[in-house]
Amino acid sequence: PRVCVVGSGPAGFYTAQHILKHHGGAQVDIYEKLPVPFGLVRFGVAPDHPEVKNVINTFTQTARSERCSYYGNVTVGRDVTVPELRQAYHAVVLSYGAEDSRALGIPGENLPGVYSARAFVGWYNGLPENRDLKPDLSCETALILGHGNVALDIARILLSPLQLLRKTDITDSSLAALACSKVKRVWLVGRRGPFQVAFTIKELREMINLPGARAVLDPADFTGLENAVKDAPRPRKRLTELMIKTALEKPGEKPVEVQAAGAVAPREWGLKFQRSPQEVLPSADGRRARGVRMALTRLEGSGDSAKAIPTGDVEELECGLVVSSIGYRSLQLDPAVPFDSQRGVIPNSSGRVEGVPGLYCSGWVKRGPTGVIITTMNDSFDTAQSVLEDLQRGVLDVSPSREGFGAVESILRSRGVRPVAFSDWEKIDAAEVARGKAVGKPREKIVDPAEMLRLIGH
Repeated sequence: PRVCVVGSGPAGFYTAQHILKHHGGAQVDIYEKLPVPFGLVRFGVAPDHPEVKNVINTFTQTARSERCSYYGNVTVGRDVTVPELRQAYHAVVLSYGAEDSRALGIPGENLPGVYSARAFVGWYNGLPENRDLKPDLSCETALILGHGNVALDIARILLSPLQLLRKTDITDSSLAALACSKVKRVWLVGRRGPFQVAFTIKELREMINLPGARAVLDPADFTGLENAVKDAPRPRKRLTELMIKTALEKPGEKPVEVQAAGAVAPREWGLKFQRSPQEVLPSADGRRARGVRMALTRLEGSGDSAKAIPTGDVEELECGLVVSSIGYRSLQLDPAVPFDSQRGVIPNSSGRVEGVPGLYCSGWVKRGPTGVIITTMNDSFDTAQSVLEDLQRGVLDVSPSREGFGAVESILRSRGVRPVAFSDWEKIDAAEVARGKAVGKPREKIVDPAEMLRLIGH
């Protein structure tokens, strides 16, 4: 059987890995729109979290398997359509993730000074489409809307001492911008309460221990939570206890060395709860953001299902930088693929696309943009298992031979598209590592696809 996977992020690679491991004869081709692979592992994981990127080693092993091929620089839906892929392969798996952001849907969100978390993260991580973002960091206060790990990542990057970032693979241009940054205060704002935050304890602890930055949590936000927390699941309980402890900590209670750093901490960050953005407020000349008007909310219900209801009261928060971190969103890739634009996913059952036999999906486009890499791994294995079952039960007919890339190659050639092989990526990789080594970093990412293609003589 010839199987095609669209997207070379964790979902794509884990799907390919599982099929290759459990079917000794399957051939898997992976298509990627960028010349470089690995999706959010390369462009989403924070530069100061190199250990999370170790999965790249596993993905590289998969890509080097003689039954697996990688074709970068191919945009499915434009350079080749999904129906054309379905003609060339016995099964097609869509694993292309979420390439857009959820809109806030409020006045002023398009003002200069307002950015989506996806674009901001893409900027400091070298995602080609965000390389020219040039965020304005000339203000003292930044506001991040959202209480997830991505929101904490952005806050940490904005407040991290430069000497820590210089040792990472953060891009050269964002490092230069952060070196001139005036931001010294970051508020992370959520519509609901401390009990509903979406970040994890590891990321919160890292933020609390960030050198040269002080945590500002209001003890009043945690009143009465000590009792509620007793019956919470363990991860939620530990996370809430850490927030309470941080809120109640008096100066002088911390260990001496932390205290010494904190006493003169030039920077600070804090969590604000039960505030829902109503409008991004323009500066007097109307040219940029100067703050956000928030509706104060009260909670109805409890736990994860609690709803934030506006109380009628509002407050204004002054800031010159607004980052909206309320989630990523998948887009429809091809009119031939069913798509639920309300939920931003492809309708499916266990990864089988509804009403289109032989078409599958995995990762964020299958279940929505949630979870960490391990969540995506399990989800992709689940889809791969559906493909394997359908092969075994004869639902997928492999008797007509399919040409796979042979058929796609002639389509691409007729449209003037030249794919990039995994060995080409390895040349780009070697060049990035060499450039990084010269400046004491693990790598210096190339952010311009044209430069990547020149480098491999494309």
